[in-house]
Amino acid sequence: MSATVTQKRGTAAEGGTTTRAGRLGALARAELTLLIRNRTTLFVALFVPIGLIASVQVSLKDVDLQDTGMSVLEIALTGGIGMVLLMVVYSNLTSAFTARREELVLKRLRTGEVSDPEILTGTALPAAALALAQCVLLVGVGVAFLDVSSPRRPELLVLGVLVGIGLMAALAAATASYTRTVESAQITTMPVFLLSVVGSGLFMPLEALPENVASVCELLPMTGIVTLVRAGWLGDAATGDLLSAGLNALVWSVLAVFAVKRWFRWEPRR
Repeated sequence: MSATVTQKRGTAAEGGTTTRAGRLGALARAELTLLIRNRTTLFVALFVPIGLIASVQVSLKDVDLQDTGMSVLEIALTGGIGMVLLMVVYSNLTSAFTARREELVLKRLRTGEVSDPEILTGTALPAAALALAQCVLLVGVGVAFLDVSSPRRPELLVLGVLVGIGLMAALAAATASYTRTVESAQITTMPVFLLSVVGSGLFMPLEALPENVASVCELLPMTGIVTLVRAGWLGDAATGDLLSAGLNALVWSVLAVFAVKRWFRWEPRR
């Protein structure tokens, strides 16, 4: 079967006239149309992260944050960016990759000109664009209406968001490899989601945790991303912390890409 697919793709590539940008654009438009039609997914992607930010503000109101050097609002907004990455990119794309595989969409796409990386990238582009827009909105609202200071190191904030989108997309594809149905994606994404919310410093800074626990939490996939985002907005991270955060994000990105290349399934699971 793989030889036949390879032969068909080679033949299509020899006579193909489309460009990579055109193929990615076509895939992204098709995926965006499906995302807009799925009202439940669109509602979760757009409004649930905002609701969680509001609930976190209430829950942290009585927590002693003196040692963290951050206010409740700063923690909620920077943590909200992490929630956007988790829900809009990771959770949403895990379901999307699983659905397209089970519907034989991925299998059919592989018989044409489009390459495997283009298929995955094109599928991920609408979620990535939506997540980026929401992050920009969070920063804008925080600065304009909530009396939060503007990002002190915007380059780190942008880097954290972009690397986070890439990492979450790769983790979504890796998670989809062992997710049997769209419904079961709610279960298979839960470990990464819960560990990130509880242990990556999204809404409870690592400085507020016991030292031994914080040392373990520093190894989680989202920890490096949250550190970069928070350092970009607040500008209070040491060089050593930034290097550790960058190394953490790089290692997890490499592992996620390796997992996708090794185990991603292009045909329905039986």
